[in-house]
Amino acid sequence: MNKDMINLCEFVLKTAKDAGADDCRVAYNKSRFVEVQYREHKAETVKEATTQGLGVDIYVNGRYSSQGTSDLRHDALKSFVINVIEAAKLLEEDPYRSLPDPRFYEGRKDIDLNILDKEYEKLTPEHRHKMAQELEESCLQAGGEKVISATSQVYDEFAEEIILTSNGFWGEQQSTVCYKFAEMTAQDEGDRRPNGYHYAVGRAMKDLPSCKKIGEEAAARTLSLFGGKKLKTETLPIIIENRNVGRVLDGFVQAMNGWALQQKRSFLLNKKGEKIGSDIFHMIDDPFVMGGLGSRLYDGDGFATQKRIMIENGVLNEYYIDWYRSRKLGVEPTTGGTSNLIIPAGKRSVAEIMKDLGRGILINGFIGGNSNSNTGDFSIGITGTLFENGQFTQAVAEMNIADNHMEFWKKLAEAANDPWTNSSWHMPSLVFMDVVVAGV
Repeated sequence: MNKDMINLCEFVLKTAKDAGADDCRVAYNKSRFVEVQYREHKAETVKEATTQGLGVDIYVNGRYSSQGTSDLRHDALKSFVINVIEAAKLLEEDPYRSLPDPRFYEGRKDIDLNILDKEYEKLTPEHRHKMAQELEESCLQAGGEKVISATSQVYDEFAEEIILTSNGFWGEQQSTVCYKFAEMTAQDEGDRRPNGYHYAVGRAMKDLPSCKKIGEEAAARTLSLFGGKKLKTETLPIIIENRNVGRVLDGFVQAMNGWALQQKRSFLLNKKGEKIGSDIFHMIDDPFVMGGLGSRLYDGDGFATQKRIMIENGVLNEYYIDWYRSRKLGVEPTTGGTSNLIIPAGKRSVAEIMKDLGRGILINGFIGGNSNSNTGDFSIGITGTLFENGQFTQAVAEMNIADNHMEFWKKLAEAANDPWTNSSWHMPSLVFMDVVVAGV
């Protein structure tokens, strides 16, 4: 790590204490990203940028202020810190604001989570452009004469952080993230122009699928939308494709957060220990997945991370409660947000499951939608494919599902064997029974 930046953070801590702060947290962040986007066989966007900054959380006389700066000169930082302290003194007191109890810093694992690509610096501009070209070309070839346009994108980023607090926390981390993306628009009947995409994300570019495979899948997903139409409203089984499960699950997870509980805006308030889903509903928060996009040794409060079973056999075991909300709620904190959120995969493929369901809809995309954290009601538009006896029969569009999370997750009947790992949320395709799909 950058010793100069560690020294700078230590300087800020000392400056804050000398200027009258009761406590201080300082965080240094630096990142560099490169983005290459192709369209019509030429580079449409090429971006490269490096940013760095330093943020401070100041606690003084029962008051709290958080501000940041990109001017890292010693004289400028000294003035910055003093001004933050003086400004904080003018704010209202908040007795719940403080640095965490240092006991929550203890027990941090000493392991390499493999979140940094050691060969990242070997990526060259030529390599990035070649990948973007291959993504676009494979998409165009697979789409054939129906293609209107195709866009490809290659992105990579290196980030580092250093965090120090006046009550003993010290953390540092370096990480990389890379992705490949392809998108296609095609000409369907009349003026319909369906759009589909595919992508892969990981810690290292070399670990991602080939550009050819990603481009072909983007084209296939676009073409699968051809002939999509609204069907009659019907109650039937649905399968939510793995990469789309998070769109529905997010409304549920939001209600598990301390801010929603503290403000009494959660349909899961006082539901800990209760059955809120089917026996199939398991949800694990695991910060120690090797190379995981949500892997971490400490969370936003500096708490040493741990693996947690959030939901087991449909029973709610835990909430996401950070230090501040825990003090307001008068409960023990857990952690402020998700790391790698996992619904365990099942044993059967989607194709095998479809054969047993008879008539149903495989949902491969969501449009718009909303979820009410107070009541649990949600509504969202869908795209997908109708299937009967294991065979796809009709693309579906302009339909909608509306339900309540407290009832919807009780309809979960099976998880497929296809976990989606291009996210910090590892979700398999999920089967729900007796869902009303609204159309005509």
